[in-house]
Amino acid sequence: MSVWPKTLPASPSLSGREGALVSVSIDVDPRRLEPLLEALAQTSFPINPQICHDASVVYLSADGREETQTVTLVEFPAYEGRLDEVRNALNSNGFEPASVHATSMLDEIHREPHVARRRLKHRMTTVQ
Repeated sequence: MSVWPKTLPASPSLSGREGALVSVSIDVDPRRLEPLLEALAQTSFPINPQICHDASVVYLSADGREETQTVTLVEFPAYEGRLDEVRNALNSNGFEPASVHATSMLDEIHREPHVARRRLKHRMTTVQ
């Protein structure tokens, strides 16, 4: 009798009772960093964020144009089951819940160093 599974999962993940471990990143205007950290302190679990002041967010338009914006990026690990709590804490303190971006922790660990601190976002197009 073995304690090891007979088959390996199709895609490995780091997970626990609250879901997969993810890397959470939130881009914020530097002037709103302190209120963001205060909002995160309201969660029921400890958050020890890493703060990167010169991160780039690249916005991709439907027509293929790219626009880069320099932001402050706040990153921390969390379980998927806690993401709604993070979004609710941000929303109740005047931040956009959609600013929470989560990626698989394994993907974050294996990302290329030159890709670090650069996040792609798709711009919504407006019809007039």
